[in-house]
Amino acid sequence: MKLFIIAVVVFLVGLVSSGSLTSGVGGLLHQAVVRYKIDPAKSSFVAHANRTGLAWFKGHSHRIAVRDFSGEASLTPDVINPASLQMTVQAASLEETDPVFTQQQKDIINKELKEIVLHPDKFPEITFQSTGVKGGLKNGKFEGVITGNLTLHGVTKPIEIPATVSLEGNNLRATGEFDIDRDDFGVKATSAFHGMVRVKNNIKFVFDIIAEKV
Repeated sequence: MKLFIIAVVVFLVGLVSSGSLTSGVGGLLHQAVVRYKIDPAKSSFVAHANRTGLAWFKGHSHRIAVRDFSGEASLTPDVINPASLQMTVQAASLEETDPVFTQQQKDIINKELKEIVLHPDKFPEITFQSTGVKGGLKNGKFEGVITGNLTLHGVTKPIEIPATVSLEGNNLRATGEFDIDRDDFGVKATSAFHGMVRVKNNIKFVFDIIAEKV
């Protein structure tokens, strides 16, 4: 019996030394986690900012769309975790899209967004990196909360993003909404120019993200 145990140990040591066992386990882990690349052309990511102060433009709120963003999501099918999400938004790509504004009004709002509010020349990217995912499967969909760090206007803060995630063929779809306080990130409203971007502190983001399997 002792000789048998010694033989097994020697065999396992040989596998580890050759890398066969390690690569085999690594291969299984690699296969378990599936990666998805975000497709911005099929996705939507919009910030809703309610107006405050003077009733410029009849007091309409802003609907700021994110036009240029990228990122990756990964998860383990059936059990979800381990899972992660990384996104990068080009700050200069944010623009007013609410149809209540004329094109001339949108041009003024977008000018203020870039020159006074977001400063994309100094802070070109807005990023999110997940630190954890919690939740569970319900009716074939994952209902949960993604925790992570949001970097906006050069300030990084932890946030939570409630999301519903579903798998549709080779696509992953994530929908939901979350709020931030712009003061937490040093993002100021402005009364300069025409005061077009005077908004309340609370900004709501609504997303419908489509990502393709890679």
